[in-house]
Amino acid sequence: MAITTRTTPSGAPPARLARGRATAAREADNRRLLRARDAIDRSFAEPLDVAALAAVAHVSPSHFIRAFKAAFGETPHRYLQRRRIERAMALLRDTATPVTEVSVAVGFQSLGTFSRTFHDIVGASPTTYRRTAAPLLAPGCFTRAWTRPAGAR
Repeated sequence: MAITTRTTPSGAPPARLARGRATAAREADNRRLLRARDAIDRSFAEPLDVAALAAVAHVSPSHFIRAFKAAFGETPHRYLQRRRIERAMALLRDTATPVTEVSVAVGFQSLGTFSRTFHDIVGASPTTYRRTAAPLLAPGCFTRAWTRPAGAR
């Protein structure tokens, strides 16, 4: 007695074909999430909301938040905050721009919110960070990787 297996017209077993479709769907979701993350990176200093970012990813706002956190390990809001603080760290370290102007330049509307968020992520106030941080003499790509704020997770 011969054992036969069902195959699809392409010759692949149905289970393998289903896995292939699921993988393709996951990759498409990831590409859409990457487009949304790129939109955050491009316009981090502008007011952004979840609905606009979800529209970039072509998903609902609630699904966008869940999928973004699953893909990148943090919510879109926290990613945006971290990106803004990362840019603020560079401005504080490399320029003499006043802290108030730095907070506005990176997209915060309140100096208090900026200071609190900066302290939460970096572990020091913006003024203390400016006093203790020296300009880094390395290529920008290395500087960004070494100084990327980790924050308390």
